[in-house]
Amino acid sequence: MNVTDQKDLTKRHAASSGASSDNSAVSPPVVAPAVEATPIPDRGRPRLAIILVNWNRYADTIECLESLLRCEGGFHVIIVDNGSTDGSIDRLQAWAAGEEPYEPPVGPLGRLTRPPLAVPIALRVLSRDEALSKPPTTDTSVTIIAAGENLGFSAGNNLGLQHAMLDPGVNYFWCLNNDTVVDPGAPQAVITRMDATHKVGMCGTQIRFYHRPGHWQVLNGQRFSLLTGQSRGIGANQPVSRPYDARKVARETDFVTGASLAVSRSFLETIGFMEESYFLYFEEMDWSVRNRNRFAIAFANGAIVYHKEGGSIGSSSTRGQRSETSEYYLMRSRLKFYRRNFPLLLPLQYPQALGLIARRLLRRQPKKAWAMTRAMLGMSRG
Repeated sequence: MNVTDQKDLTKRHAASSGASSDNSAVSPPVVAPAVEATPIPDRGRPRLAIILVNWNRYADTIECLESLLRCEGGFHVIIVDNGSTDGSIDRLQAWAAGEEPYEPPVGPLGRLTRPPLAVPIALRVLSRDEALSKPPTTDTSVTIIAAGENLGFSAGNNLGLQHAMLDPGVNYFWCLNNDTVVDPGAPQAVITRMDATHKVGMCGTQIRFYHRPGHWQVLNGQRFSLLTGQSRGIGANQPVSRPYDARKVARETDFVTGASLAVSRSFLETIGFMEESYFLYFEEMDWSVRNRNRFAIAFANGAIVYHKEGGSIGSSSTRGQRSETSEYYLMRSRLKFYRRNFPLLLPLQYPQALGLIARRLLRRQPKKAWAMTRAMLGMSRG
């Protein structure tokens, strides 16, 4: 074909295309194939109960549920709503009914909640009194207990634990912060590790930073100094590529971090529930002291949890980032812990408390210093 023939062919094609476009309707847009929703696996006979405490953070709770409910394994999911004022219970019900579609977050952890779960999701709401008389059922994926008031971290978890214990088939109880998401194998890894640990009482997990998933917030728990009242997270801020000995981590754990803390039925029946007078902080430490090596501490290193840290009250492990509320309860609970468990060491805490207050003043944080002072003097938060 010569150049002239090519030009003629091009003109005829253009004319044909033009005539076609003039006489035809606009082509419909290309529709992407629908993404199939993730079905909730069959739970079988639950041996684990997972307790979340929600207070005005329904979006975090929904993201946590989206990660949990796609996991394999037999478990109940129980949410204790601590008198939220943001309509949390209504929003959770709307999500479960499919009336408020879930949007997975962008970023690497979106994989844990993408695609969204198939709806509707079986959910029931119980009053506080009903939760203490009606056992969990396998007919529902999620149970919400409406506490009606802010019970605090310890009493909120205790309410969920009391409800879960009404199912005699549940052996283990995992108190998990609602501002977390979990890897798919996390619940089963907790069950497996606790099954494998003789006389197990408490068990922690890997906790990685949600916003820095390549670093640990903590491995299992903390080391605690009785003299200073300060704790140090095992593996804190270390890259997750760093090798560690899981057995050594378990041995060195003085107390399991409360953001991801599982306990056994035998532990609860012997040691009892969390001490509710703390309201926030030091509950898990008090639990460990009451245990006093009666039950073993395990580490489910195969369970990976990603934690956003302190969304409800502004607690944080980052220097200078705690809220006034967090500073108040941390100081109050530290002194209460020593008064309850180590009264002879209580006098040592006051000079250290004054030092911490002075440090806040040097950082030009007078409101935090005043909140800590009120706690030290036994005054209300104001």
